[in-house]
Amino acid sequence: MFKLKEANTNTKTEVIAGFTTFLTMVYIIIVNPVILSDAGVPFDQVFTATIISAIIGTLWMALAANYPIAIAPGMGLNAYFAYSVVGSYGNIDYATAFAAVFVAGLIFVILSLTPFRKKLIEAIPDNLKHGITAGIGLFIAFIGLRLTDIIVADEANLVALGDLHSPKVVLALVGLAVTLVFYAMNVNGALFLGMIITGVIAYFTGQLKFDAGIMAMPHLPEGLIVGNPITAISDVIQHGLYAVVFSFLLVTIFDTTGTMIGVAQQAGLMKGNEMPRVRHALLADSFGTSIGAMFGTSPTTAYIESSAGVAAGGRTGLTGLVVAILFAVAAFFGPLVGAVSGIAAITAPALIIVGSLMMGAIAHVKWSEFDEAFPAFLVILSMPLTSSIATGIALGFISYPLMKVVKGKGKQVHPLVYVFAVLFLYQLVFLPH
Repeated sequence: MFKLKEANTNTKTEVIAGFTTFLTMVYIIIVNPVILSDAGVPFDQVFTATIISAIIGTLWMALAANYPIAIAPGMGLNAYFAYSVVGSYGNIDYATAFAAVFVAGLIFVILSLTPFRKKLIEAIPDNLKHGITAGIGLFIAFIGLRLTDIIVADEANLVALGDLHSPKVVLALVGLAVTLVFYAMNVNGALFLGMIITGVIAYFTGQLKFDAGIMAMPHLPEGLIVGNPITAISDVIQHGLYAVVFSFLLVTIFDTTGTMIGVAQQAGLMKGNEMPRVRHALLADSFGTSIGAMFGTSPTTAYIESSAGVAAGGRTGLTGLVVAILFAVAAFFGPLVGAVSGIAAITAPALIIVGSLMMGAIAHVKWSEFDEAFPAFLVILSMPLTSSIATGIALGFISYPLMKVVKGKGKQVHPLVYVFAVLFLYQLVFLPH
């Protein structure tokens, strides 16, 4: 089924690769509920929904596309959901926001079945793509610093350094230091191991308690949050969430496509510049997003951590199957995850380090060309300062064609970018954001 011989691999290697990938990305079942619970979503709901979406997306990738690439809710978009959409975008609740995620997933499914997806990716300037990735990285790193009180609100300067004598801050800094050591030593599962050690320290210092036990049957307190596609679409229309849907869609498409191509190249699965079975691979992410939204989680994406499994020898969907099985096992440890997630210092180092990794995209921006550099700079700067990924994207899309026109390079801009610029300008001026 997985054509192991053709891929020059074997069952033992694929299983080890699956365990490796799982260890590098399992932090998401802790971090994702932490972030989305800030939007009012019940912790147990997000925990179970995160696992359901990861299992569905990864299984599709494994069985239909036969790739060793894992799918799960993406970092950055969960922060956008919790801090930029819910409660601030026209004061909508999380159920309505999940409707926007669901609609974005449906559109992604349609785009994955048509050539328009390729045209959309080609139309967006590379510098804006790099700026968006770097901006999201800076945003989620800032969230990690803020959740642990390493950075606090300040009347004079908006933000300031927190109390370094606070037990919460000390634990966060120790956890960050430990995790950084693991990461610098290229230890597989560095983020997860960092959480474990920080959790052990928190337990022995009295900050972490397991009052609800360790294991329990997985459950969804609110059942299906999005159960009717028609209602979801009408919610988007009624609340004017077009920019939200577009932001979810845009970032997910770029993130997923870039990650899949990168991992496929690392595994030697590319044929020239083409990625075999790319349509099936993209459907894995779009289905994961749609179904995840129904149960209560933010959009899914292909995980760059899959490269750790590829480095361990993973070459086929059997690696992904092992990852999906391990996620299913993790579903029974909800109380343990719930206790750990209640201590921000345990999960924040993962946010900060993932943010720093995403900031790496800034190196690819053409800083020597001002008309290319400034729109990317505007995206990167505005995302953390406005606490809105969508606003950052909007400002980038508005400023890019403007800079090109001023420089006499208007014809170099794809017509779709002009369309997006007009739509974003309308959204910023006339719609809530």
